[in-house]
Formats: sequence, structure tokens, C-alpha cells
Amino acid sequence: MTFGETYRGKRVWLTGDTGFKGSWLAFWLHRLGAEVFGIGLEPDTAEGPFVRAELPHLIRHETADIRDAARMLTLVRDFQPEVVFHLAAQALVRRSYVEPVETFDTNVRGTAHVLEAIRQAGQPCAVVVVTSDKCYENREEDYAYREEDPMGGHDPYSASKGCAELVAASYRRAFFAAPGRVHLATARAGNVIGPGDWAADRIVPDAVRAIRAGKALSVRNPRAVRPWQHVLEPLSGYLRLGQALLEQGARAAEGWNFGPDPASARNVGELAELFCRAWGDGATWQAMPNPANPHEAHLLQLAIDKARERLAWHPKWNFETTVQRTAAGYRTMLTARNVEAVRAFMNDEIAAYEAAT
Repeated sequence: MTFGETYRGKRVWLTGDTGFKGSWLAFWLHRLGAEVFGIGLEPDTAEGPFVRAELPHLIRHETADIRDAARMLTLVRDFQPEVVFHLAAQALVRRSYVEPVETFDTNVRGTAHVLEAIRQAGQPCAVVVVTSDKCYENREEDYAYREEDPMGGHDPYSASKGCAELVAASYRRAFFAAPGRVHLATARAGNVIGPGDWAADRIVPDAVRAIRAGKALSVRNPRAVRPWQHVLEPLSGYLRLGQALLEQGARAAEGWNFGPDPASARNVGELAELFCRAWGDGATWQAMPNPANPHEAHLLQLAIDKARERLAWHPKWNFETTVQRTAAGYRTMLTARNVEAVRAFMNDEIAAYEAAT
């Protein structure tokens, strides 16, 4: 799946560029020839792609908070984006239990501020708002959620993503229905893994931290099933959706799922086992005895028929390839001696993905 000249020379506004997915997307957009303007909070770590690849030297970047409505409007008016990818968010389920108000403030009000800035600026553009597979009302059934299923969410993070979907749908219907102006779509991805993620309470970053400390990885819910996918899979979906909005306009302005093939929905224990084997060096994992955890979904799947049929998008890397490339990618990034080596790795990884069938 390639994007030709779609993004070459386009002014692309990317929120959340300092995050894991955002930094990979910023690099990919730069590779595609886009004029990228990224905003985000200060990066949480110096080991992620944003710092290691020195992205501010490749794109225009400003530190900004999407909860600052006046700043968002100024930025949109100054940059006049042709494409917007909104990824900025509080993205952690367990943190949402500790900071529920901040989670709703960032994910719901922050999304509204981004969309309101676009509305007030009157800037015609294609907009992709990224939410989550957890936006659906999860009934814990053996069922793959489809785009028309109801929004919901038990924990504050999941509920905030369902709310963000409703905010986007409201703006699309109330303000962006005029032909030839703003075309707004939402994108829902699965559980994303890949080299460069250092977020707390995520299985793969936790595994790498444990391995570096010479400890076994402790797994909270080894039987919980998740739709695992390499970071480049949903990003390719976002890029394809942005392309469709530019080419098709309102016909693509809907909600879209970008998940893995059903066979890649595996339980956490399987992921931990394969990751440790792929890493080698005696890496091991263990189930956490009697964990005192807040509620987290035990079964979650996404249906991707709509994206396959209407966007000609499909996942390329299966579960085994995803885990193996993730483990190898972490090793490469951890041992890379300079920024050139990190950028070369990221470029080669994207090239390998683009070349896959």
C-alpha cells in the first residue's frame, strides 16, 4: 500500500507528535514529502522516536496543549493545514483511573478545541480524528465490533474515547456538512505495539524494562484477548483514510476500524511468551499472583470489512511477524549509536512495510 504523491507538499497538522504513534506518523509523513507541523506536550522519555530521531529537525514542531483553545485557533490560522491528523490524547487505561478528570479534559474537551479551531478558522481540510477500539460498548462477547455499533466504555479512558467519537460526529453533522469544506472522519485502531513505545503499564514496554533490569515480566491479565497490531498498520490506515478524504470528500467522512486480521487477536500470555522468545537472552515472564487491578476488558475485537472493501486497506503483518519485528526493533533502537542510525532504521522499517503484500 503506497500513497504516491498524495501528501507531497501538503500542509499536514499533526497533534500528539511527541507520542509513540505520533512520532512514527510524523516521520512517515516527512518521508512522503509532506510539510509537517506537529504539536504535543514535552516527550515523556528521551528513548522514544521523537527524541532519538531528532524529529524537530525534520518537521516544524511546537510544544502546545490541545486544551488551550486560543492557542489551537492561532495555530490553525497561522498554518492553514490541508490535512489534520489528531492523535493527541491521554492514552492509558490505568492512568485514567488515577486521573479521570484530566483524561476526559484532554480526550473530550481537547478534541472539541481542535475541531472548534478548524471551524472558526474556516480552513478547508481533511481531518482524521484518532480514537480507539475501546470506544465501543464492550459486551465481552466473541464478537468483532463494527463501525455502526454503539459507543460506550467502562473505564474513564474508554468512555472518553466514546465521547470523542460523539464530539466528532456532532461537528461533522452540525458544522462540516457543507460541500467542499471540511471532511471529518474518525479512526479506531487495535492494541498497537512496536519499537519506541515506553508508556507505563503497557505489556511490551513493561517487558523491555523488565528484561533490562534482569527480571521476569509480570503479567496482570494473561488470558485477556487483544487485537494486536504493529504500529505501522494503523498508521497506514490513517494515511489511507486521509487520502480517501482528499480524493472522495464526504463519502469517506465516517468512522473506520483499522484492526488486525482475526488470527492476530491473541491473549496477553501468548504475546508475552512470543516476545520473550523473540528477544532471547533468557527473557521470561510470569503471571502476577492475585493482582489487585481495576477493571480492564478481557475480550476485544474489531471488524475491518469496511476498510477492506471501501478503502482497499488491509493489515500486512501477522501476529508472529509483528512481535518479532517489535522485539528486533527495540534492540536496534536501544543500540543505535546516533540519530542517523535511528532514522535509517525507521526508514527501513517503513520501506519494508510498504513493500509487504
